Amino acid sequence: MTTLEARATPHNSLADVTVLMPAYNAQADVERTLASFDEPATVRVIIVDDGSVPPIVAPELPNVAVDILRMPKNGGIERALEAGIEALAARGCKYAARIDAGDLAAPGRLFKQRAYLEAHPNVAGVGMWTQVVSLEGKPLFLLKPAAAPEDVRRLRFFRTQLVHPAMMLRVDAVRAVGSYRATYKAAEDLDLFVRLMERYDCANLPELGLYYEINEGGISATKRRRQVVSTLKLQLRYFSALNVYDWLGLLKNLLHLVTPYTLLQRMKAALFAKRA
Repeated sequence: MTTLEARATPHNSLADVTVLMPAYNAQADVERTLASFDEPATVRVIIVDDGSVPPIVAPELPNVAVDILRMPKNGGIERALEAGIEALAARGCKYAARIDAGDLAAPGRLFKQRAYLEAHPNVAGVGMWTQVVSLEGKPLFLLKPAAAPEDVRRLRFFRTQLVHPAMMLRVDAVRAVGSYRATYKAAEDLDLFVRLMERYDCANLPELGLYYEINEGGISATKRRRQVVSTLKLQLRYFSALNVYDWLGLLKNLLHLVTPYTLLQRMKAALFAKRA
């Protein structure tokens, strides 16, 4: 593995940013995702290959520098992300920009998020609006979470406020709160965000940053019940009786336990279509 330069210069304002992408048996998706980045400087990427067979190969793309961290065996996204964060910390990388194989980045996403974090030192993570699309690329609905940290914190259990693959995170802040962990299976992102918001702020830029592909073979589909149960455990662990949105979020996730996944996706699409 080569060492990525982590010190920003006037000629490369993304030198302290690295895209963190876990991947498992997804070579074509990895190539498509990395090809979507359109930034004013070199995009640095670390792919955490979580035991793929055959192993993920780094694509050769203009203005994209790719390293691969290979896990000895498939251990799950939580361990892959934790290993990725530790690798970035060892290199002195300041910011980790998340994205998943199969998703596409909007132009200038990294540049905008880094500028926001540089201007807001108490913000540990910043997300962006996300266009949800089908596997065929058909727009389904647009996620427009709250921008202000106080709103993100207040609504954290009611509706998705921080879309994980659209986030840029401070590496030191992630490590300070215990990094990614497998305590809440399939909800490792919400677990991290809740812990971050106990010590820092999290926010969103109110503009499009990501095209998120709904994959029926992804975590949200294949491990949905586990994800909902883990989310409910997190809600109970951090529940605030004075926050009406915590009550509403609890009710919402109880309903998710008995709602078929396909029906839930149709309901979401109909809801967001009315707001568009």
